[in-house]
Amino acid sequence: MQKIYVHPLPVRIWHWINALGFIALIVTGIQIRYVGLIGLMSFKTAVNLHNWIGFVLIGNFFVWFFFYLSSDKIKVYHPELSPMKHFRASFRQLQYYGYGIFKGHPNPHHISAFHKFNAMQSMTYQIIMLLLVPLQIFTGVLLWDVRRFSGMVELLGGVRVVDTVHVLLFIFFTAFIFIHPYLASLGHTPTAHFKAMFTGYEDAEEEPDRS
Repeated sequence: MQKIYVHPLPVRIWHWINALGFIALIVTGIQIRYVGLIGLMSFKTAVNLHNWIGFVLIGNFFVWFFFYLSSDKIKVYHPELSPMKHFRASFRQLQYYGYGIFKGHPNPHHISAFHKFNAMQSMTYQIIMLLLVPLQIFTGVLLWDVRRFSGMVELLGGVRVVDTVHVLLFIFFTAFIFIHPYLASLGHTPTAHFKAMFTGYEDAEEEPDRS
């Protein structure tokens, strides 16, 4: 087992700010949505916190975005250009998560500094970070000041449409917050990946000799 520096400091800072911010947005979002049923804080406080935390996470997103654009670490997000190779790798990873892990089979993905995501993670994170998060930011900004952005809101079908998209993404990210820690616990020890997000170093298993 060797240690590989996979998570640079800016990525780790972004990750933990993002995680805490998402949890805070979920809590305040639920309070705003169910103001008559949940009384964790006043409606005004929930709205103000939701807005301020949202803007912090928008800034945090651009820290992540520009860090990867300006460094060679962008390679970790490079897609597999061969659909067949990507499908095969994804299928092997799915077999591992659904069956192999319970039989003690080795993980088919071998982490490296520029290959830290398995095929399923690579596809998922590209969709999340380059499509869903920007869409959530966009709808959130429109809802933050509906009057100022009334033209764009109407162009998109009205407040109800924008709000529905925002809430559906909220539901997705809430589910992700629960699923993500479970998947992160599937390392060679339950806490290995969690420790790596503090230290930056992942424990990498050596690839089996296929000669």
